[in-house]
Amino acid sequence: MTTSRRMEGTRLRLEAVELAEAPAIEAMFHSLAAKPYSCFLDSSLAMQRLGRYSFIGFDPHLVLTTRGSRCSWWRRDGGMRYTEENPFDALRSALHEYYIVDGAGGLPPFLGGGMGYLAYELGRYIEKLPGAAVDELGLPELCFAFYDRVLAHDYRGEKTWLAAVHPEDPGVVLEEARRELEAAPPDYPSPDGAGETRFVSNFTRDEYMEAVRKVKEYIYAGDIYQANLSQRFQAPLHEHPWMLYRRLRRLNAAPFAAYFNIVDGQVCSSSPERFLKGEGRKVETRPIKGTRRRSDDPDEDQHLAEELLASAKDRAELSMIVDLERNDLGRVCEYGSVEVEEHAVIEHYATVHHLVSTVVGDLHPDKDVVDLLRAGFPGGSITGAPKIRSMEIIDELEPTARSVYTGSIGYLGYNGKYDLNIAIRTIIVKGDTAYFQVGGGIVADSDPADEFQETLDKGKAIFAALSA
Repeated sequence: MTTSRRMEGTRLRLEAVELAEAPAIEAMFHSLAAKPYSCFLDSSLAMQRLGRYSFIGFDPHLVLTTRGSRCSWWRRDGGMRYTEENPFDALRSALHEYYIVDGAGGLPPFLGGGMGYLAYELGRYIEKLPGAAVDELGLPELCFAFYDRVLAHDYRGEKTWLAAVHPEDPGVVLEEARRELEAAPPDYPSPDGAGETRFVSNFTRDEYMEAVRKVKEYIYAGDIYQANLSQRFQAPLHEHPWMLYRRLRRLNAAPFAAYFNIVDGQVCSSSPERFLKGEGRKVETRPIKGTRRRSDDPDEDQHLAEELLASAKDRAELSMIVDLERNDLGRVCEYGSVEVEEHAVIEHYATVHHLVSTVVGDLHPDKDVVDLLRAGFPGGSITGAPKIRSMEIIDELEPTARSVYTGSIGYLGYNGKYDLNIAIRTIIVKGDTAYFQVGGGIVADSDPADEFQETLDKGKAIFAALSA
């Protein structure tokens, strides 16, 4: 347990069975993707240290959504209620209704609890921020579904489990879950062949470069050292969002990918970046700063990777964010426990190279995961430094609210374990339109044209997935 506070609530009994000769985890989710609040946390790129597990949650017993201070609580038994409270307080209440003691070794880290997202705009409930950007999508700012039935796959051991939790008889829940998994998959219509996809941005190229110049003016004036500036694209979608996600995961496999059907829309993420992971009192964050495109020519690709590793600008940019993350963790971790485990290592993805650092710490015994979220949200790699002033400038310069983009997607387990991404490389689908944002960190020597091109490089896989 992370703290004694995790012992609040009702203890759940756990039953987990290994599924012999189970289909691929993606194929198992195929029959569940259209169900309300089905969620797939998908390590489609299983890296040596990252992305060992994938998880599926379906048929939740509780769904918590919030907009502003209005919190909606839907329960599977038909109950519905509303409260007025800080969304982080509501999340803590939902998470602490139950707890699991998963003493058996060898099981996956998530066996029941919440899966969902926190939108970027939740930062307004931590710090006083202007909130001037227009929220055209109107999706929940927090959406977490809580599951008593979970599928988990371990890529290292090549094992798949079905887990169920219940205060008295998890076997009953397990049998219900088996019957759901045996149901025939829905029919996902094929694309309607509407022709070439047209992408529309909330900036023109010149407008984006002018916004970069304005960020640099704030830097020269001493307001900030760096700010993350993004542009949002939208395009029509002529197929079911799950089919779009399946193509995205093939084009841009990532260790922290996700698909979440929130009923009012769908979230398709292929994020490479971990925001927060915790087990026991150990916590970890892995900020990414520094990007180079991939090349089909092996020699050029190697040159681009070496150029990134040697870039003083990119290393300085990452160092600034590492210092910010150390400060964020230091607010809730034990004194002296926060350290940089790795700094400026290169990681390779389908369309880009990235520089990544790892910061770790020991959570203070009087703090829990919600305290940690409040200390670190949103992640510094997608805001800037100092964080609050950077967020004010982002709100001034970006014309539309970010919603899920640069928020966080992941799980919060009833067993006190958690793992959440930074929601970059993420598509939000609402109706028949797909929206996605791409951005980069602006510093004093940023070139506006290069920064604009970097956003296109980062969005390459999403452009391709939507164009196919």
